[in-house]
Amino acid sequence: MDMTLLAKALAVLGAGLGIAGGGIGIGLVGGRALEAIARQPAEKKDIRTNMILVAALVEGLAFFGAILALLIIFQ
Repeated sequence: MDMTLLAKALAVLGAGLGIAGGGIGIGLVGGRALEAIARQPAEKKDIRTNMILVAALVEGLAFFGAILALLIIFQ
């Protein structure tokens, strides 16, 4: 098997895992934020702001992984 083909296959696998991990991470952040809002409704605005910030950071990491994998694939 050609090493270039193997590297591309691993890059695709890595991109898929990175995107799946980002989706799981955002789901966990959202679920925990809803639990926190249910416990302390008065802090809803602060919790929601922090949730959006953390979700954006997790999504950025997943996006970075996908872009890196695409660069390897199309190199």
